[in-house]
Amino acid sequence: MQERLQKLIAAAGVASRRKAEELIVAGAVTVNGEVITELGAKADPEVDHIKVGGKLINQQLGSRQKIYLLLNKPVGCLSSTSDPQRRPLVVDLVEKYRHKVNPVGRLDFNSEGLLLLTNDGEFHHLITGAASKVPKRYLVKVKGQPSEDKIARLRRGVVIDGHRSVPAELRLIEESSTNAWFEVVLYEGRNQQIRKMFDVIGHSVIKLRRTAIGFLRDAQLRPGEYRELSQEEVKRFFRMAARGQKRREKAQPAGEEKQRMKTATRKPS
Repeated sequence: MQERLQKLIAAAGVASRRKAEELIVAGAVTVNGEVITELGAKADPEVDHIKVGGKLINQQLGSRQKIYLLLNKPVGCLSSTSDPQRRPLVVDLVEKYRHKVNPVGRLDFNSEGLLLLTNDGEFHHLITGAASKVPKRYLVKVKGQPSEDKIARLRRGVVIDGHRSVPAELRLIEESSTNAWFEVVLYEGRNQQIRKMFDVIGHSVIKLRRTAIGFLRDAQLRPGEYRELSQEEVKRFFRMAARGQKRREKAQPAGEEKQRMKTATRKPS
């Protein structure tokens, strides 16, 4: 059955529908070798070969049943579905789901901890999108003992790769003469963000482990092990997102009214 390309790309877990539309317009999507740039274009994954950025996505669409996995990623494993250097991949650890899911966000090669994998593009965007504000909690060991002034900088947000980071939550867990452990909570997920944050203040990261994604904590999972999320856990994430959307909608009119009042009371020049 033919469906809109942006819907198929999202269903494959490659990107959200909005991002999929951007990929189509940018010419990154082909159907049977032909570049497609029209947003209304449709395709049938049972018949057509659909590629995004040169990568065939039909395998991810082979099973339309939505899959949600929680993995305890070990160190030395890449958060990707492929690697030209042939390094170990997180999808190699999820056995029968190997060709059906994509990592939700990423943990870098030398980091460990909880990582979600799914073939549900909407869920992927919910977890990774800054607007959803799903907190990710980490334990971080750094060199030296950062001063309170430096930690205050990280809490306010620092400039990384030309962009200011969203304010983070940091709490000192313990320290020694040579290093310190912090609990860090982020509401965004840029590439190697925590490592770059601490590099900015001159204290490089030695170890990094993600201990929670939203309400998900699973001390029972050993490194390399995974489990399926329950339907209630999946629904709980969507309920969280819905509540966040309602809060933003309520706050928006108030912000607009405040701006109108500010404009109305401004003295004429």
